[in-house]
Amino acid sequence: ARTDEETSLDVPWNVVVHDDPVNLMQYVTFVLMKIFGYDEKKAAILMMQVHKQGRSIVWTGQREKAEFYVQQLQAHQLKTPLEKAA
Repeated sequence: ARTDEETSLDVPWNVVVHDDPVNLMQYVTFVLMKIFGYDEKKAAILMMQVHKQGRSIVWTGQREKAEFYVQQLQAHQLKTPLEKAA
């Protein structure tokens, strides 16, 4: 039998950016390009999801890397929780 911890390590994790009243859309786009290396078009699409839907999953993958990205985004003042992918 596998422990919950082992199982949760296999689950992909989502890095989610939530809308906030502080950061400008251009800034959010810039941060996504800087941290993930996305081109401007991809970063702008994700930013518009944040703006219109209130949130966007900007990256999915291993927990360790997801935690690193969350820290990076939070360091840029973005509202970014880590969520288990469904």
